[in-house]
Amino acid sequence: MITWHETIESFKGYLTLEKALSVHSVGAYLNDVNKLALYFTSAVPVVPPDEVTRPMLLAYLATLSDSGVNARSQARSVSGIKAFFKYLVYDGKLQATPAEGLETPKCARPLPTVLSVEEIEAMINAVDLDKPEGQRDKAIIETLYSCGLRVSELSNLKLSNIHFRAGIIKVEGKGNKERFVPLNTKAKDEIRIYVNTARKELPKNKKDEDTLFLNRFGKKLSRVSVFNIIKYLTLKAGINKVVSPHTLRHSFASHLVNGGADIRAVQDMLGHESILTTEIYTHLDNAFLRDAIVNYHPRAKKKGKREK
Repeated sequence: MITWHETIESFKGYLTLEKALSVHSVGAYLNDVNKLALYFTSAVPVVPPDEVTRPMLLAYLATLSDSGVNARSQARSVSGIKAFFKYLVYDGKLQATPAEGLETPKCARPLPTVLSVEEIEAMINAVDLDKPEGQRDKAIIETLYSCGLRVSELSNLKLSNIHFRAGIIKVEGKGNKERFVPLNTKAKDEIRIYVNTARKELPKNKKDEDTLFLNRFGKKLSRVSVFNIIKYLTLKAGINKVVSPHTLRHSFASHLVNGGADIRAVQDMLGHESILTTEIYTHLDNAFLRDAIVNYHPRAKKKGKREK
């Protein structure tokens, strides 16, 4: 008989070393599996991992639903459970997984906030270039929007991974997976100005000498700092939306899809493992088209409004 503690520790090592997942992702998996373990170790008699059956798992998921856990959290739990038992089969602890065929609860995926080109321009114009950090902040906005980076990818972006002549950057994404993203002329110019001016004036810090975006102490700019920069520029530009660095990533993808870009090319540039994740931007496009019909098609106009 195997124990929950033993298998969870082994699963943790697998996720960290073999799958190379981030600390956040590993923590999310372990949180769901630990809740499952608590359920089965509280049972009388205790049910070890290799004695769990599919009906038992269905009963556990029913308790989540009955206790008010929302569909999104339930779906995440199913994903974690499937990954855990699939690992036990992979590790030779089980012949087959009892989680085979567990259905993931359907949950409506909210469409992300997207900025218009004009709103992005307003944010860029809100940057005060008279301040020492002004050129850096302008380059940050251009890079986030032009390359569709996650905030962690921007924060970790290395100067040596920017190929100005080729017009591409090498990005280190989730799970240390690398991808190449085109760098447009505007972003390239703003980064080059920043590197040759404000960045040169910063204190030298050997640990972060190859990091592109630095704070006033010459150290890597934190994720929180990037969030604060975006929040400040959003307010200054008078944009009445909740905007984060990820909003610029959403805007990058949405504007590409709306402009006719191939969905798989957008998937590659965003670093999505599944095309299903990228397809949300086609729904954004559909929403845009629907609004256009509602607002401008004569048959869709509200009653009481006549065309003149």
